[in-house]
Amino acid sequence: MARELASLSEEELRQIDAWWRANNYLTVGQIYLRANPLLREPLRPEHIKPRLLGHWGTSPGLALVYAHVSRLIRRTGQEAIYLAGPGHGGPALVAAGYLEGTYSEIYPRVGQDEAGLLRLFRQFSSPGGIPSHVSVTTPGSIHEGGELGYVLVHAFGAVMDNPDLLAVAVVGDGEAETGPLEGSWKGVSFLNPVRDGAVLPVLHLNGAKIAGPTVLARKSREEVRSLLAGHGYELIEVEGDDLPGMHHRFAAALAQAWGTIRGIQHRARAGQWDGTRPRWPLIVLRTPKGWTGPDEVDGVRITGTWRAHQVPLSGVRENPEHMALLERWLRSYRPEELFDADGAPTPPVRDLAPAGDLRMSASPHANGGRLTRDLELPDFREYAVEVPEPARLRAESTRKLGELLRDVYARNPDRFRLFCPDETNSNRLGAVFEVSDRAFMEQVYPHDVAIGRDGRVMEVLSEHNCHGWLEGYTLTGRHGMFATYEAFAMVSASQTVQHGKWLQEATRLPWRARVPSLNVLLTSTAWRNDHNGFSHQGPGLIQTVLTQRGDIARVYLPPDANCLLSVADHCLRSRSYINLIVIDKQPQLQWLTMDEAIEHCTRGAGIWQWAGTDDGTSDPDIVLACAGDVVTMETVAAANILRDRLPGLRARVVNVVDLMALQRPKDHPHGMSAVRFAELFTTNVDVVFAFHGYPGAIHQLVHGRPDADRFRVRGFIEEGTTTTPFDMTVRNRTSRYHLVMDAINNARRLPPGAADLMAWCEAKLAEHQAYVVEHLEDMPEVRDWSLGDWARRG
Repeated sequence: MARELASLSEEELRQIDAWWRANNYLTVGQIYLRANPLLREPLRPEHIKPRLLGHWGTSPGLALVYAHVSRLIRRTGQEAIYLAGPGHGGPALVAAGYLEGTYSEIYPRVGQDEAGLLRLFRQFSSPGGIPSHVSVTTPGSIHEGGELGYVLVHAFGAVMDNPDLLAVAVVGDGEAETGPLEGSWKGVSFLNPVRDGAVLPVLHLNGAKIAGPTVLARKSREEVRSLLAGHGYELIEVEGDDLPGMHHRFAAALAQAWGTIRGIQHRARAGQWDGTRPRWPLIVLRTPKGWTGPDEVDGVRITGTWRAHQVPLSGVRENPEHMALLERWLRSYRPEELFDADGAPTPPVRDLAPAGDLRMSASPHANGGRLTRDLELPDFREYAVEVPEPARLRAESTRKLGELLRDVYARNPDRFRLFCPDETNSNRLGAVFEVSDRAFMEQVYPHDVAIGRDGRVMEVLSEHNCHGWLEGYTLTGRHGMFATYEAFAMVSASQTVQHGKWLQEATRLPWRARVPSLNVLLTSTAWRNDHNGFSHQGPGLIQTVLTQRGDIARVYLPPDANCLLSVADHCLRSRSYINLIVIDKQPQLQWLTMDEAIEHCTRGAGIWQWAGTDDGTSDPDIVLACAGDVVTMETVAAANILRDRLPGLRARVVNVVDLMALQRPKDHPHGMSAVRFAELFTTNVDVVFAFHGYPGAIHQLVHGRPDADRFRVRGFIEEGTTTTPFDMTVRNRTSRYHLVMDAINNARRLPPGAADLMAWCEAKLAEHQAYVVEHLEDMPEVRDWSLGDWARRG
């Protein structure tokens, strides 16, 4: 079949060339025209948009690839999606969906006639219209490309556990300079040809980015070949700007690539694979930037240079020469051959498109909720930690989550994966290796543990790869979790933001299905990276997620294992959210039984009556609130000190597990009512709030609540080093002693003994400082503290 595909018939050449010209015409029209969409009359200034926005330079190459892949699909029935790394070539992909008819099906106002064509042009990059990138509004897209660098990770994630799918990923040569893209070539080292689909990268070297040449375009061909061959690819090169020669050469290259892919998959699936990593094909496409556009403008070279990147002709409305040049450019595509008297695409243009869902703009894979099956989840209650009473037992909470994820893997062998930067065992999730190895297609040695070609746990030392793979995996309908060290989640924080923007905009489009949520687990947290030091101490992703819109963002800080299990079950069942879960992996005190944890997590926050001295008959003197595992322990310990040493002070302890519950209902769907908020925090009593992250986050969340200034927040204030666990809380003024002093300073009444207790706390802090320097560990009374022990240790 591949041999037959290598040659274009005259009819196929006519179709491809007509479609490509039509796409280029629509691209230029979207950038420039607000009227006269089919050039029924000579162009005049009033036909031109007042603001010219868009990116022409990459668009002809994107359209060329799209046209030929469409022919491949028609001839073979191959399921495929198209990812445009240079997503600023948005008009070309919008035009593709329009020519395939999908756009008009989804947006009936943009019909297949002259009026619809006019709407297509007017809406592009205009107020009330659509963005200039391959955004969520573009049918068939799972990748916007606005922030460059992620096209390959999305493509590889899309084909994992998706054996029939081909992801065609166009890599722009400007994009190829980014760090994430440089790291993402390694996806072939994790792709299993039996179980997974295939990625066909097309490195489009058109020579320039926005204001200068690109690195790979200026390298010798030998160096480019060595670079990509070293990553494990079989290169196929196509170069030129001659027509129809380029159509023939690209058709042959695509046929060769597809034949290689199908051969790899057929042999592997027929049991003829020896386990050696296949050499997957990669096309290097060299065409001039702005191909088919104006060669020169005002005596300056345009085509093939950076000047073609955006709008080659500016000032068209004011410059008659530019106006004439634009009209010649548009008419060079011979629109009268491409659109009929009504403005609809003519048969040679229409006939290139595959049928129905095989159109890349209509692929169900690019609207993943249509393919999603819910996870078959075990009952999370079965993994419960037995908690006979609060704060007696210590356990590694994430280890219980690992046991749950192990069984999720076992029950869902085709639609769940864990993505982790080489830290699955470190994060205490290693139980998953009881049912799945790590995926790896490179050499495996006898001393390797839990690693092999059949593995489905994804470990690579790249937050960008893990995050992006999960995005591609969920957007095409499967479920997963990204687990990483808390501080280094900031490496991929912009990906979190961009994915949130995608989900946010998707909620406004009724045709976009709800997809599995992006679940992010942060462990190895700031407070317990005392051994690694300051570089590993940073809770910034919480702040990042809080900036996302309320219908997308969720932040959970479970204080113990049972709460973590309840939260994880909820997140794995959810759709179209960013779920951020933060909990440490080290042994920690356990607080709630499973039934108590479920109730607590369902409500999002609650009073821990057993921890405080508040009898509930009247408002307390002070509220001690907490969100986060380590600061919860410090808060309960502080309350315990107050009970023992200042029993006349009424202190209430409130724990928050769902951070968004602090917001008002009008600000977030999880926001608690004013009545509920007052039940927990009163309306006039000061609140000392110990928080896992930066203090400003709590002030942001309680904005608009009654007398919000009464909240005194303690949290991470960028004080850290290699030290002891308790010293981290001391340095950041969140220790139990600091919280006690805050309670005394802010309580609305003080019983006798408060001054003595203040002095005692200050003495304890001094004692701590001397002890850790001398003994290199925390004082036993702190290190081994549990609820009820304080009186014996005081």
